[in-house]
Amino acid sequence: MMLRHFIDQMHRPVLLEYPPRRIVSLVPSQTELLYNLGLREEVVGITKFCIHPESWFRSKTRVGGTKNVHFERITALDPDLIIGNKEENTRTDIEQLAQQYPVWMSDIYTLDDALRMIREVGALVGRAEVAQRMAAAIAEDFVPLQWPMNAVQPRAAYFIWRKPYMVAATNTFINEMLQRAGFVNVFAHRQRYPEVTFDELTAARPDVVLLSSEPYPFQEKHFAEIRQVCPAAVIKIVDGTLFSWYGSRLSQSAAYFQQLQAEIRKSE
Repeated sequence: MMLRHFIDQMHRPVLLEYPPRRIVSLVPSQTELLYNLGLREEVVGITKFCIHPESWFRSKTRVGGTKNVHFERITALDPDLIIGNKEENTRTDIEQLAQQYPVWMSDIYTLDDALRMIREVGALVGRAEVAQRMAAAIAEDFVPLQWPMNAVQPRAAYFIWRKPYMVAATNTFINEMLQRAGFVNVFAHRQRYPEVTFDELTAARPDVVLLSSEPYPFQEKHFAEIRQVCPAAVIKIVDGTLFSWYGSRLSQSAAYFQQLQAEIRKSE
């Protein structure tokens, strides 16, 4: 073991004993990444939202949610590294944890940010080569992903919540994935995750309304209320993890987006 310095994606210095042997992950997509990097024993704590892989969800210690960490559980695990994310974790929790443990934070808005995170986490946990190969393969998958030549890109609204209705707007990773998937976000002029009214949805005139499977579990029974205000729009339930998880799950996203494009063209 030796001490090594790293800089996280929030430009914070992180000093830790390398390689880390007791890791707590506070972000579902990064938990799954750690699994796919091969850290079977090193990860000792995850959140209650870290549902992939299922074997870890059943067996690893859960340290609370992404925004309500149980500090006593983390103390009992005695981690030598905690991995979090600027958006998903609270500043108060992270600052408190950083007083006792090395905390590495990601900050992700684009595919390039996500690929850099994969490479940097790989280096952080002693799996640099595996992470480099993974990031390169994901980048290659996204290269051919584009809407057919001369076809008009559909205008889309992407809903993440109901009561109140909330959408993904600009300055979000989901917005980046929408663009990569060939959509024009009708709420790109708004910031982050705004609440929207049905009047605003009608005025936006989306060709496609995408209802995410998470964080709100939209189902087909919700189509009717959307169809009342957007009768001409194609309405689809989409796998939210493939639009919002920025770790190793991205290896499935490009193929999923291609399939989604084909389904929407068929529905038009």
